[in-house]
Amino acid sequence: MIVIPAVDILGGMAVQLVGGKPGTEKISLPNPWEVAQDWVNKGAQRLHLVDLDAAMGSGDNLQAIAKIVEAVDVPIEVGGGIRTTEKAETLLDLGVDIIAGTRAVSDPEWLKDLAQRYPDKVILALDVKQGKIQLKGWKESSSKTLAAVLEEVANLPLKGVLHTNVDVEGQNKGINVNETKKFRALCPHPIIESGGISSKKDLALLEEIGIEYAVVGMAIYTGAIKPEEVWRQE
Repeated sequence: MIVIPAVDILGGMAVQLVGGKPGTEKISLPNPWEVAQDWVNKGAQRLHLVDLDAAMGSGDNLQAIAKIVEAVDVPIEVGGGIRTTEKAETLLDLGVDIIAGTRAVSDPEWLKDLAQRYPDKVILALDVKQGKIQLKGWKESSSKTLAAVLEEVANLPLKGVLHTNVDVEGQNKGINVNETKKFRALCPHPIIESGGISSKKDLALLEEIGIEYAVVGMAIYTGAIKPEEVWRQE
């Protein structure tokens, strides 16, 4: 399993929020590109970037993302507010993989077209709160079930599916094992798991479940997980 550090960007700062809510920052650092470079210097094999401003419809951090791409030489996946083909292609032109959630869930034909034109470059984001898929920066819920959405994308050439458990996101209290097992059973693609990962024990549980990638945020910023102990796992 590959463990990926998260660099969430809000207002040009690298932040870690509790439950994705602005104003709950437990971590707030200037210069996200320096944060990203530091994780790579410490052994990260991949980076997970989230443009929180774009996700919430309040601007974007494209300049910071481009600076990170220029600064590091590891694969990068970028999510947050990718709801148009133009935005998707702007990011793809930087050489990153893209993570699409809101538009991808509500407009499966758009996702299908994008995935087929850019095979193995598109990640479907499914953020789940109390069993419901969240949209527009976790401000709305989809009427679609997880099973229905995953069936729709079963044959698409996706890079993978990002599964975020919003109920435990940013709280540093551990993963929800049962929900993750259910998701693994439903998902036909490689899974990038996010939300609640707080210890090496959580990472071991995810590997047992069969998760291919794990995104770690709060736990590495607070030192609960030591990067040199986990990021070189294959």
